[in-house]
Amino acid sequence: MASGIGRYAFALAPLAAAALWGGMYVVSKWGFALIPPVTLGFLRVAVGAGALSLVVAGRGGSTPSRDEWPTFVALGGWVTLTVATQFVGTELTNASQGSLLTVLTPVFTVLLGAAVLGERVTAAKAGGMTLAGVGTAVVLAGQYDLASTAAGNAAGVALLLIGSAAWAGYTVWGVRAVRRHGALRAATYSSLASLPLLGALAVGELWYLGVSPTDIPLTPASVAAVAYLGLGATAAAWFLWYKGLEYVPAGTVAVFFFAQPAVGSALGAALLGESLGTGFLVGAALMSAGIWTVSRERASPTDEAVDAAAE
Repeated sequence: MASGIGRYAFALAPLAAAALWGGMYVVSKWGFALIPPVTLGFLRVAVGAGALSLVVAGRGGSTPSRDEWPTFVALGGWVTLTVATQFVGTELTNASQGSLLTVLTPVFTVLLGAAVLGERVTAAKAGGMTLAGVGTAVVLAGQYDLASTAAGNAAGVALLLIGSAAWAGYTVWGVRAVRRHGALRAATYSSLASLPLLGALAVGELWYLGVSPTDIPLTPASVAAVAYLGLGATAAAWFLWYKGLEYVPAGTVAVFFFAQPAVGSALGAALLGESLGTGFLVGAALMSAGIWTVSRERASPTDEAVDAAAE
């Protein structure tokens, strides 16, 4: 295990991932106007997996052995389920409904971490998660009309719920792979393993819509959308998310997901001149306090046992 300083320093990696995901909802919606959602998801992961593979090759990393591939294929299944349901669900829903991903993913992760890995949900962790969740809700209330969450496309909301649970699965079941193989290899080969499944779904989507691959516009806008989603929101963000798992429990990493809408709002203010009201400041303060409370927790003996089993 890393020293205390190293543990908390690298716990900030998931916060950087949340920052990269901060603008993903807007970019995804923008991209759907040019590329069907599952196809966009496939292109996103293909670009991200390609970038990660180049980094692995540049560092002289070894390819997985036959015994290692089943683990990465299983994680690739979680990737496929996450991307497909998230992108289709995002296309079918409004902004406030899309916020369900942010609010529920950490909750699912903590519950799965306790059930699958035996991570303890202490009073401090539960309190910090609740505080961060309330702060995130306050931030979202300033961005969107939350009353519209209950209206609209029920199928889209269901897909977003599945996407939230699937990312929690990718996080929790990735813990042992990350601590055995490292964040870079785990993110790289799980992404590569998802490509055949996502590719098949993309082909099916294009066939169903009657769209030929040559019909997809190759414009600066479509290239920019795929580049951001692939290089930033996938290659960099997934590596950073898994990097946090090298040092802290899944339930601790999960709390950083709450920062996503706050980062998105801050970027909107900085880059687009959008205003930030009092609600944002109050919500961000509550969220920060909750994240700080959870991130201060050291690994419990049970968490240490998970690390030992992974080595």
